[in-house]
Amino acid sequence: MPTPRVFIVRHGETEWSLNGRHTGSTDIPLTANGEKRVTATGKALVGDDRLIVPRKLVHIAQRTLELLNLRSKHALPWTAHGTQCDGLACDARIEVTEDIREWDYGDYEGITTPQTRELLKQQGLDTNWDIWRDGCPGGERPADIVDRLDRLIREIREQWHAPVMGDPNGTGDVLIVAHGHILRAFAQRWAGQSLHGGPSFLLEAGGVGILSYEHHNINEPAILLGGSFLVDVSGMRALLFPSICYRVFTLDPAIHCPSKSPRSV
Repeated sequence: MPTPRVFIVRHGETEWSLNGRHTGSTDIPLTANGEKRVTATGKALVGDDRLIVPRKLVHIAQRTLELLNLRSKHALPWTAHGTQCDGLACDARIEVTEDIREWDYGDYEGITTPQTRELLKQQGLDTNWDIWRDGCPGGERPADIVDRLDRLIREIREQWHAPVMGDPNGTGDVLIVAHGHILRAFAQRWAGQSLHGGPSFLLEAGGVGILSYEHHNINEPAILLGGSFLVDVSGMRALLFPSICYRVFTLDPAIHCPSKSPRSV
């Protein structure tokens, strides 16, 4: 019995992600290497159903989505930022939402965590700064992040996951393309953890994480730490993850597609 999932995809590598600078409102392009990695990820993992992208910092997240081996039958809700891969055709519609935009770093935009602490030292303030506890002056507090993420999680569960839970033919997977801090916070809230009190998660640029449920129960949200390959015993072929059926949430649009067969390697 399939259990609906949420695939979280961090935008591809940028010059700022390489050196750890906070990127909340500065729109910069992916590096050439970042584009190549996202393209490879898409070819390995993507099937079809729904997609979500953030409304702000659209270039980074939107470009990442364009490279994820998807070819929607519907027009992109933005002007393409570059050449699109000739990926799997699907009916998914991209949905743009503010709820998954990156943390507003305020006064700490464009600087690294060590630089932030050095700035606090120069101001005679406590240098034991932790974004998950303290937030950002001139930007967002942890409570602001929790409010919008909990709203999005509630929408996903009520509209997309609950209706297919227990349905052997159900899909309902969701793909979210966004930024690092907001996706790590999303995983915390998905599992019912506080941003400061829960475990610290990492998500590399262009990385993919999977969230789902234990015991096929929508009241038992869980984080999938690792997934196994499927094996075609008769032909002894390894099959990559079953195709993703998803709604895409990003700083801009979501896509709905019928599921396809897993890809063999």
